[in-house]
Amino acid sequence: MAAAEITYLEAIRLAMRDAMRDDERVFLLGEDVGHFGGAFGVTQGLLDEFGGDRVIDTPISEEGFIGAAFGAAWMGERPIAELQFADFVSCPFDQIVTVGAKTHWRNGIALPVVIRLPSGGGVRGGPFHASSPEGWFVGTAGLKVVCPGTVEDAYGLLRAAVEDDDPVLYFEHKALYRRLRAPQPDASYRVPIGRARVARDGTDVSVITYGSGVSLALGVAEAMAPGASVEVLDLRTIWPLDVEAVLESVARTSRALVLQEASRSTGAANTIVSLVAQRAFERLDAPIRVVAPPDTPVPYAPELEDAYLPSAAGLTSALEDLLGY
Repeated sequence: MAAAEITYLEAIRLAMRDAMRDDERVFLLGEDVGHFGGAFGVTQGLLDEFGGDRVIDTPISEEGFIGAAFGAAWMGERPIAELQFADFVSCPFDQIVTVGAKTHWRNGIALPVVIRLPSGGGVRGGPFHASSPEGWFVGTAGLKVVCPGTVEDAYGLLRAAVEDDDPVLYFEHKALYRRLRAPQPDASYRVPIGRARVARDGTDVSVITYGSGVSLALGVAEAMAPGASVEVLDLRTIWPLDVEAVLESVARTSRALVLQEASRSTGAANTIVSLVAQRAFERLDAPIRVVAPPDTPVPYAPELEDAYLPSAAGLTSALEDLLGY
């Protein structure tokens, strides 16, 4: 019998539930994760199953409860902390990059904390509730940064993150919560952190992307076929970057385009462009391109947000220009 379909949001909830059932050291904390079920309903039902000792509502103090999560991990627990919006990761930034990222290096102590960060636009959240700040952490030694773009990866990356002994920042895209559906993964399913996947084979151009960019790139690639053979590389993890997967894709197609929802000067794009320029320059038949929003806050007005975010039309135009170079 075929597995029941679940949404991206349900995959995240299921991953937390299964992790908590498998390991009593796993617990949740954050603003409204308990009685309210999370700002977007992701943690609904978990308080009823696991009780208030393992699903903990915290004050509105990101620096406080992220610090508490690191302290609990120091003492042997495996916390999952939820920020209501990824935008507010600036508040516990010092806890993350100074304490979280450096504890193992300095003290030899594992720090297994997962920080869930609902990110991205398309939900009319405006400049304070719709950003994609994952790029702030690319290059920070001691951290891992994952950005699932499918239902399967939403489950498999979160299960792997909970079991990892390093701090993992888990950027889940709000616009994908109820948009994506797929068969429910088996409880044993894991996605290795740091491993990209070829989501679509191609020979003419590589679209290197992650998160919300995956479904956008796949749709455009399908629409452009058979006139153009577009490969889609889903990074899944943007730090540490799967260097070999990027280089192998570029070697196959000789053209590369980086697609991201983070603004042009942040995200993973600059790291990828630098990598390709240094190590695959002679394999390129055209300059590498970047499709990303401008370096501005996310607009609130719907028509402005639509113009700001990457679109199928914009990506198609960029690919056509790249293929015609």
